[in-house]
Amino acid sequence: METVKLTIDNKAVEVEKGTTIYKAAKKLGIDIPVLCYMDLHDLGIENKPAGCRICVVEVEGRRNLAPSCSTNCTEGLVVKTHTPRVINARRTVMELILSDHPKDCLICPKSGRCDLQDMAVKLGIRHIPGQEFAEMSTYRKDTSPAIIRDMDKCIMCRRCETMCNDFQTVGALSGVNRGFMSCVAPAFEQDLDKSPCTYCGQCVAVCPTGALTEVDHTPKVIRAIADPKKTVIVQTAPAVRVALGEEFGLKPGTLVTGKMTAALRQLGFDYVFDTDFGADLTIMEEGTEMLTRLGKFLEGDKDVKLPILTSCCPGWVTFFENNYPDMLDVPSTAKSPQQMFGAIAKSYFAEQLGKTREELVVVSVMPCLAKKYECQRDEFKVDGNPDVDFSISTRELAHLIKESNINFAEIAEEDFDRPMGESTGAAVIFGTTGGVIEAAVRTAYELQTGKKLERLDFTELRGLDGIRSATIDFNGLPVNIGIAHGLGNARKLLDSVRAGEVNFHAIEIMACPGGCIGGGGQPLHHGNIAIIKARQEAIYREDAGKPIRKSHENPYIIKLYEEFLGKPMSEKAHHLLHTAYFDRSKKDIFI
Repeated sequence: METVKLTIDNKAVEVEKGTTIYKAAKKLGIDIPVLCYMDLHDLGIENKPAGCRICVVEVEGRRNLAPSCSTNCTEGLVVKTHTPRVINARRTVMELILSDHPKDCLICPKSGRCDLQDMAVKLGIRHIPGQEFAEMSTYRKDTSPAIIRDMDKCIMCRRCETMCNDFQTVGALSGVNRGFMSCVAPAFEQDLDKSPCTYCGQCVAVCPTGALTEVDHTPKVIRAIADPKKTVIVQTAPAVRVALGEEFGLKPGTLVTGKMTAALRQLGFDYVFDTDFGADLTIMEEGTEMLTRLGKFLEGDKDVKLPILTSCCPGWVTFFENNYPDMLDVPSTAKSPQQMFGAIAKSYFAEQLGKTREELVVVSVMPCLAKKYECQRDEFKVDGNPDVDFSISTRELAHLIKESNINFAEIAEEDFDRPMGESTGAAVIFGTTGGVIEAAVRTAYELQTGKKLERLDFTELRGLDGIRSATIDFNGLPVNIGIAHGLGNARKLLDSVRAGEVNFHAIEIMACPGGCIGGGGQPLHHGNIAIIKARQEAIYREDAGKPIRKSHENPYIIKLYEEFLGKPMSEKAHHLLHTAYFDRSKKDIFI
């Protein structure tokens, strides 16, 4: 490894050649402020050229100031990071940014967690010269089913564009116009719902201001809880319990399942259930569908559609509908766990309560912003009434808990309600990349072979590599499995499938880095792979501690089929728990 030696603020340091001044300073414990910069190396994304210039430093022998986030270290370099000239330049840049930025911080959704706000405090900005004479740039607000774009607050850092184009390869956002009218927007400055947007929320997760935020369903949830005519049910996704604690100062990977359940009950929900119940149900349907297709393939059926693709992630499903309309018959027709839960809650459970589906309100707590869009899709409604009424993010739940003055650190742990709160370890691992297919393998193996599975931990399916593959031995039958997380990796894998370059029987895809644990509605991680890894390890700990770890052994799932559904893939199960996909590649564009 070739290295270079340099001096930063009179401190000597030796770093690998190609290291930026910013990273070298960080190694020394020297804090250089950054605004547009994101270190996404762990996600396989190269850093973009500097844009905001907040991170400038003084380099001996160089006439102009250098952006530390994009200037590489060279041998003998002498750097000063906080000279009066540097401080003045940073303050000037910040004043210019703020001069064309709204001042409605009190009511901004990002107030208190805004990087721009924090930077203004750090740089001691108290006055913006000439602002009283300047005219603010204004743009129209765009509200999609899941994401709100308020471009008055865009500072052109281009973080969202990097995530959308380079990591997700969705291509919904890019810089448009010039000068004061420049902003980040879809092509032709159209609304997000006219673009290829998948609502994965990775753009929201990295936005430093209130320019991109989630559609907030919490006011509607509060109104529903306060309505005595409504029975309000809440379901919580597996990835929420391994990240929620971060919002209350706990370290990443802290399991807070019991505290979360107790807090939800204190918020006033009538029943606190677990989306993991829906995940176990998904395995019964999706696993049976996989075995059915595989069986037909082995019998020589040339028309059977393989590989079967998992369908739990709505961001991935939308991406698929936008980009692979020629392959719409390949994904599993099974609904996601969120939607399966809603469908059963408003049919089976409503019957048990003696209520109509209209009297029930189903709320989901999800790590994902695409779930907000998913629950609004027309195919998940009965006579206009949705299976899931509202979806809130992990961040929104944390805000509700704080607003309700619940002491999360000291609250006593409680269990989920029954019957739809009982789940298995297989359901828990749905929250991480590789988890859905591992859960499916645990059940499919026993259903296919009739033998008890002794080894439950399929470590060959685990990890954080963007694209992975493994072959699982089903008692002499080799089943080839592919896995991808991140839509850019999904594109690579699906292109190879389309081209006939790979031979898989089943493929799992999740839209976000690490899967749901890195979802766009989770506490912000900014691509920090250590945080994602800690959440993943917590998922597997929860699985290992469960008394039942295979979906088909969940007693409440068994009872559901005996009393209501009949058997997996029955006519009733197909009606309630399965869906179809649509060609969304052609959008209506109005210029």
